Amino acid sequence: MDLLAVRYTYEASEATQRDEHRPAHREWLRDRLADGIVVSAGAFGDGSGALILLDAERADGPTGARALLEGDPFVVEGLAHDIAVTEWSPVMGAFSDPA
Repeated sequence: MDLLAVRYTYEASEATQRDEHRPAHREWLRDRLADGIVVSAGAFGDGSGALILLDAERADGPTGARALLEGDPFVVEGLAHDIAVTEWSPVMGAFSDPA
């Protein structure tokens, strides 16, 4: 399965706003998970940002993913910065296609 690795960067000064919008953000992620677009998601332990793994085909590639992310409440509220969408083809482990 080809994936898209989405990296959000967070600003420490916006932690309170993220706390306020986190329930809506997680609901948005859960809906995309149910759609089969989100494969996994989570924040970095140091609070500097988050990683979201998307199914590249279901997200319609990097361009589709960027359009999709515009609906994330963290993006809508300006709380996700330096958003990077990178194509990723895992060859081993949990996210790779079994050989």
